[in-house]
Amino acid sequence: MNEVILVDMQDRPLGTLEKQTAHEQAKLHRAFSIFLFSGDKLLLQKRASTKYHCGGLWTNTCCSHPAPGESLEEATSRRLKEELGIENVTLSEAGSFVYRFPFANGLIEFEYDHVFIGEFSGNTNPDPDEIEDLRWTDIEQVLDDCAKNAEAYTPWFLTAVGIATKAQAKVEEKESKE
Repeated sequence: MNEVILVDMQDRPLGTLEKQTAHEQAKLHRAFSIFLFSGDKLLLQKRASTKYHCGGLWTNTCCSHPAPGESLEEATSRRLKEELGIENVTLSEAGSFVYRFPFANGLIEFEYDHVFIGEFSGNTNPDPDEIEDLRWTDIEQVLDDCAKNAEAYTPWFLTAVGIATKAQAKVEEKESKE
């Protein structure tokens, strides 16, 4: 996938642009971040060191951009399979936010990021071109570590993890009442 969907601040599509160009010109585009939980654990990935930005940093389970003409549901399923070998996970959207972050290599992430959560307890088959390491981590430990070691995490993760963990807590609260 070489093109991203350009959007306005309300996530309305404006057209498409080659992904690298969108990051060079700081054009706002649609993205998504997926957080998979198993009880009080969160599946984190360490991005491959060879990634064009944020290589070697910890982040959410999976993230990417939908392709032009592809729904968020289709894109999240596609990327979970491509990056982690995970299929048939039910996701729900937890929220969204816009962030802009310039990197030392001259690229600028300017994304309208949709945050998705889901439950998962199966096996993974991570793509080494995307993922250097995976770990299940206690949610409270992750939040504490983000506060102490923010530089070890991707910039979008620091906002998205709050959205995801609050939504997951509501899911667990609702399930405990049923």
